[in-house]
Amino acid sequence: MENDQTRATITTAAATTGKEADHDDCHDLLIASLPKEKGWSSHQLYLYQGFWCPSVYIREEMAAQHFQARQKDIVLAINPKSGTTWLKALAFSILHRQHYTPSQNSPLLTSNPHALVPNLFLFQGFVDQDLNSNNAHSTRLLATHLPYHALPPSIKSLAIGCRIVYLCRNPYDTFISAWHFFTKASDSLEPLSLNDAFDMYCRGIFGYGPFWDHMLGYWKESSERPQKVLFLKYEDLKDNPILHMKRLAEFMGVPFSIEEENEGLIEEISRLCSINNLRELDVNKTGKFFPHFENKAFFRKGEVGDWVNYLTPEMVARLDKVIQEKMVGFGLTFKTSL
Repeated sequence: MENDQTRATITTAAATTGKEADHDDCHDLLIASLPKEKGWSSHQLYLYQGFWCPSVYIREEMAAQHFQARQKDIVLAINPKSGTTWLKALAFSILHRQHYTPSQNSPLLTSNPHALVPNLFLFQGFVDQDLNSNNAHSTRLLATHLPYHALPPSIKSLAIGCRIVYLCRNPYDTFISAWHFFTKASDSLEPLSLNDAFDMYCRGIFGYGPFWDHMLGYWKESSERPQKVLFLKYEDLKDNPILHMKRLAEFMGVPFSIEEENEGLIEEISRLCSINNLRELDVNKTGKFFPHFENKAFFRKGEVGDWVNYLTPEMVARLDKVIQEKMVGFGLTFKTSL
């Protein structure tokens, strides 16, 4: 986190003039003051507000702090490579099921899930869900990788009380998924070796990490405010998707009716949003929604337990030790196989 001297410098510079150029100078001053490490898919990661972030996103995260949440907003919060694409597809389909038939006219058939559920820092320019609408009664669905402590104040406000859905994936599979994605799918940098990436991960140097702080932040809030923070586990969702989709729908305020259950609508949505189905759609085979990543990069395996094909016993022992030291005593446990 930036020190007091840096904050004073930035405040002084900002007070000198209101010109946009000086805002850029303040941003540059902030970046220069932060601890930095080699990045996974960018040249550097910077420790900003207690989490690691590429410099290109810091300005957007700062701007996102001004986001004004509403009571009916639903925020999907996910550690990178922990099921973001899947959760976006499921939440969008559940929320909008009255308007689209899963197998016929769902927007997922022609749009990547990331194009349907915007990231928080993109909300100002996103119009498909009318996130800037004055209609206070609409339900807005958006997503973020931010740790809980760094969320905009309005999202955390007890007075506003919007809902947060957090999807947690076991750290072993999260690492393997991230290594494949950030070091092989990116076209911007030379790929990191498995050993180098693993060392960084165990030291907490991972986008929006350390992973243990990210998970525990939402875990604690879900324990204290279960009516406002739903904590889902990737492995549970894989093992019993129907049960946890029903939990998700109820939490979002749009529970499935008995008629919908009897008609098999939950199963239809589950099939539509499965990684195997999404991977085979033309829209996800070509093109790019994000500048440096092809759409197909978001659909690899999605399996539970794939880590056993990559991690050595020594690596497993080291990650076990990290989890024990950082997360013991909080009651959060992980399934590493099904």
